[in-house]
Amino acid sequence: MVIQEETIDKSSVIPIYYQLFKLIEEQIRRGDLKPGESLPTEHEISSRFEISRMTVRRAISELVSAGMVYAQQGRGTFVATPKLDNIIFELNDFNQEIKQRGLNYKTTLLEAKIIKADAELREKFQVGEEHKRFLYFRTVLAAEHERLSYEVKYTLYSKSKPILESELKDPSLPGLIAAHTEYMPMSSKRVLQVAACSEKEAAILGIAPCSPVFLIEQTIYDQDLKTVGWSKAVYRGDRYKLTSYDGWYKKD
Repeated sequence: MVIQEETIDKSSVIPIYYQLFKLIEEQIRRGDLKPGESLPTEHEISSRFEISRMTVRRAISELVSAGMVYAQQGRGTFVATPKLDNIIFELNDFNQEIKQRGLNYKTTLLEAKIIKADAELREKFQVGEEHKRFLYFRTVLAAEHERLSYEVKYTLYSKSKPILESELKDPSLPGLIAAHTEYMPMSSKRVLQVAACSEKEAAILGIAPCSPVFLIEQTIYDQDLKTVGWSKAVYRGDRYKLTSYDGWYKKD
């Protein structure tokens, strides 16, 4: 892997795990890391950048969720082969988009709590009565004091993993699972559709009820294809656009 020439800015407001995620993602898109090539171990990466293994694990879980790498138990993590038979749609990266516009951005955690499992959650996660608790999170992304997206997230709850406020500044779903449960996110499925926002979503985003939005539901699975996380994100239709790539996109 060609990470030796890369650096991470630990003084940046951008989370360290996200910087590492972008470094590896860029190398995959450039072709420096090729399909089937293995990544260094968590220990090797953490030693190289002098960051915690939990931070490395969170970055890798994001890459797994994005379908760019896959993990094999006992063997390691490998660059995935791009699937050219499917069109990949992506919302433009929020941080990069607002950085290009010279705007200040902020992720706000509205709520984080342990909730009782109801029938709907048990059905979504396909679990029985033994799972009595879930972690529930609500976040908002904003730029220049304008709220642009709203997301709710659920994960299975593990009593041995405490919720630390310092880790919840930018709680992505794979990162939450890696940090607060004993499960390792291995794959994900995203379903995108155009929808009309609800009155609650409209009030949070400061837009009119029934305004057009992008609705993305994400399901995270572990190595046994067990559902370990689920989220629903609403993106303002007047502030986002979709871009399609075939395979790993390489910049000129």
